[in-house]
Amino acid sequence: MAEFDDRRPLFEHFPGLAAALPLARLATLPTPVRRLAKLGAQTTATSLWLKDDGPSSPFYGGNKVRKLELLLGAARAQQASKVLTFGYAGSNHATATAVHASRLGMRSISILLPQLNAGYLRKNLLVSAAVGAELHQYPSKSALYFGTAVTILRHRLRDRKSPFVIAPGGSSPLGTIGFVNAAYELAEQVEAGLLPLPERIYAAAGSLGTVVGLGIGVAALRLPVKVVAVRVVDERFVNPARALALWRKTVALLRAGDATFPDVGDPSDRMEFRGEFFGGEYARTTAEAAEARRLAGKLEDLDLDVTYTAKALACVLADARTARFPEGPVLFWNTCNSSNLSGLVADSQATDLPRRLRRYFDPGESLGKN
Repeated sequence: MAEFDDRRPLFEHFPGLAAALPLARLATLPTPVRRLAKLGAQTTATSLWLKDDGPSSPFYGGNKVRKLELLLGAARAQQASKVLTFGYAGSNHATATAVHASRLGMRSISILLPQLNAGYLRKNLLVSAAVGAELHQYPSKSALYFGTAVTILRHRLRDRKSPFVIAPGGSSPLGTIGFVNAAYELAEQVEAGLLPLPERIYAAAGSLGTVVGLGIGVAALRLPVKVVAVRVVDERFVNPARALALWRKTVALLRAGDATFPDVGDPSDRMEFRGEFFGGEYARTTAEAAEARRLAGKLEDLDLDVTYTAKALACVLADARTARFPEGPVLFWNTCNSSNLSGLVADSQATDLPRRLRRYFDPGESLGKN
């Protein structure tokens, strides 16, 4: 058990998982917690707290690193030289995968779809190019499916081995276990007196791994906590049915690794889904998200993005102005990277990108605020 320490408490509680699930140690854990007193004072949220995954890695932080510890650990155990994953053009997940795969000596292949332009999109593309990622963008899902098959076949013929495939957002059952561990990490911080046990945890939901993992974790710990999944993508990707499927597969994988992991039932009383802050299209800035981002920066020196985290905080603030808000403590889980990427951005330029991705840098291309 020497490989695992108190930064991975799930594996200490269930030792069988240590042998069953290879881990690439990428994250700086535990991530910090603090009270958002100034932001709470603007509303009725008198006990509003932050769990900040922003600094989860100095190389590229945010929530994806927790998932990638398991996913890239599995890829390394299979002696993969390349990993392939999916996302929209500015995908934080695709960029995090590229950065951390590079740290482990693997190359990343990103299969991307178009999206509304934004400042973070340009930054992520340049970072991905700087670490040597192979980038492809396709105009539609049907084209993406065909392009993925061709890309995998091309690499298989070249390397005599297919790339290790990682699900969008890293939200496979294996990746989701990273956030089951996060719930155990939070429980240890509560026990240490760093924050009170929250009645609710609010988090952005784009591929479900973060919120489902947290839900499984608090259920396994038998904590009276509800996870509020604030949808930032179309409802066909984030809904109770998809959450239930991922929940059951993740619990099955956990119990296969260690039979003492509890059978935690289903997420019906552990999760709440909110979609009114989405904005109708992925990466579209809403007035509520822009205001939440402004307040977070002004009052708490917290830099959010308006595609994901500011929409989750907008839900918190809206609830805090209504009777929906609980009387007890509430936790906002920040999933946005806060590591400094300026060095990597400076190492590449738009001309290093495939032609289809260069359009996001055209002077006439509209640019969002995040």
